[in-house]
Amino acid sequence: MIRIRIGESTLDRTRIALSPLNEMVAGLDLVHRERDRRRARWPYTDWVERAREVLRTVPETAPLRVYGQLYGAEHARRTPDLFTPVPHTARPVLAEQLDLLRRTPEATVAAQFARHYPEGLPGFLVPYLADRDRAFGRLADALTAFWSLAIAPYWPVMRAALDEEVLLRARTLASSGPEALLAELGGTAQWNRPVLSLPRRHESVLPADDQRLLLVPLILAQDRLTCSTDHPEILMVTYPARGAAVLAGRPATARTTRDRLAQLIGPGRAAVLRSLARPATTTGLAVALGLSPSTVSEQLGSLTETGAVQRSRTGRHVLYDLTPAGAALVALFADDSDPAEPLECSEAVS
Repeated sequence: MIRIRIGESTLDRTRIALSPLNEMVAGLDLVHRERDRRRARWPYTDWVERAREVLRTVPETAPLRVYGQLYGAEHARRTPDLFTPVPHTARPVLAEQLDLLRRTPEATVAAQFARHYPEGLPGFLVPYLADRDRAFGRLADALTAFWSLAIAPYWPVMRAALDEEVLLRARTLASSGPEALLAELGGTAQWNRPVLSLPRRHESVLPADDQRLLLVPLILAQDRLTCSTDHPEILMVTYPARGAAVLAGRPATARTTRDRLAQLIGPGRAAVLRSLARPATTTGLAVALGLSPSTVSEQLGSLTETGAVQRSRTGRHVLYDLTPAGAALVALFADDSDPAEPLECSEAVS
């Protein structure tokens, strides 16, 4: 267990950001962790199969083996953060992050390697110190190739889900404060003021004072949380974002042929109502349901008029949520739906 003691100054500087690079590395870690399964767990099954094919058949992705060597189960230890640098803005694009990776300063490489490998540098990391520009350049090229073939086809729906995740978390942060946000991270994270606990195979206590706490949601994190501590000013924690079901290419729950809620209010409105298990935007619902935004907007309008759905504004965005009446209606007909394929919980985070 890693126990992060978060001081008041750090807690007050909690922020949320996206990171395409960290998303991609989480995906590589997911492929590595699912290597002994013929088919990965839902909803990652199709994506992992595609990613495996890319890694197996595209020679340009060979340098990505470094992530398996760094984060694989056989290396249950803290590792340098320079291979997953902290995002410098709230919504960086991948090209910006890869450019920073290519230009990783020599002093940063030397300092982090010395800190994490005082007994001597593993052979697979020697090129990143001895021929830094070439090694990081090849790694960035490999990440670019993997992104274009394995991530880019899914990125529009992933980005929509991540935008909603950030919007909802930001609303919690603004309305209830950082402690409420940390308490709602879910998964295997535990917040007991002033300690945020993350499962690990090793025990450690990390002080976090006079830093910024940066929370980064990841669709491909499955149930894993990570903590990056090498940055002198920023403590980055990545966590599983809600909405991973978008990877399955279909709604998370398949309905039976006899759906009384659909018979009562229509299949479109029933689908929208059931999808509001958590607040969502019109765009997010459209992506999740595979419908046009105009269609979803029309259904939301009808449901709002009947009092089943309510709307609220967060900044420039409008969020829709179930009213007590809408929640009661969904609960009343809950038995009309087949359960979604379950997500199996893996063991503690490595």
